[in-house]
Amino acid sequence: MKTLLLTLCLSLTPLSTALAETLHFVTEEYPPFNYSQDGRITGIGVEQVDAITKAAGIDYTLEIMPWARAFAMAKSQPMHCVFTTGYTRERSGQFVWVNPLLKDQMVLLKRKDGSKGPATMQEALGMKIGSQRGDFAVEVMEDLGVKDIDLAADIDLSVRKLLSGRIDLLPTSIKTYENLVNQGQPVEKAMLLAGKTYGIACQKDTPPALIARLQAELDKLILSGGQDRIFTAYGLPPNARTADNGDKK
Repeated sequence: MKTLLLTLCLSLTPLSTALAETLHFVTEEYPPFNYSQDGRITGIGVEQVDAITKAAGIDYTLEIMPWARAFAMAKSQPMHCVFTTGYTRERSGQFVWVNPLLKDQMVLLKRKDGSKGPATMQEALGMKIGSQRGDFAVEVMEDLGVKDIDLAADIDLSVRKLLSGRIDLLPTSIKTYENLVNQGQPVEKAMLLAGKTYGIACQKDTPPALIARLQAELDKLILSGGQDRIFTAYGLPPNARTADNGDKK
């Protein structure tokens, strides 16, 4: 897959050595949170990353690629961060985090074809479930007891598999589901799952002062209503204030 590279040089006032370094953000094609359009990278997550890095006075680059590659790069390469990343217990110690870009309920989706969905999670375990390679929904499904998960490279391919009958259920966030409905995709909720937090996951050696600066600016963006305005601009409800963030603590 051809990658799209966007480098933003923000030549602002002199900063400390740690804060003057360039951060390298990587993400995937996953509208409306991060995606390429007309030669640029945009989306709900992208706009938040752009806003808080500019406010913090941090130079950065942004590249879009398949999720598994982006996740592995942020895990292993210094000064690299991946988003919009689901926060789980397993991932918590693998990165340093800036949260939340998104708080949302998870849902299992089915085709909107008049068929009945699973009545219980036990029933769902007997159905064909698909997700994206490296997506945290895979970990969630495995924790629930799913043994055989059909893996795709990206969300678009997963949706196509669902609609064609190659898989029966697709785990994703409520906001992604709402976006698919807005696009006219014939999908519907089969079962609600636990709420989740999504954020920016950075390589563990990223300077703490830099992470603290990003977190402070994200906190300001949320408190000012800026985050909610970004969600609204993309036609989605504001970020949930009551979603479960128990995994983080």
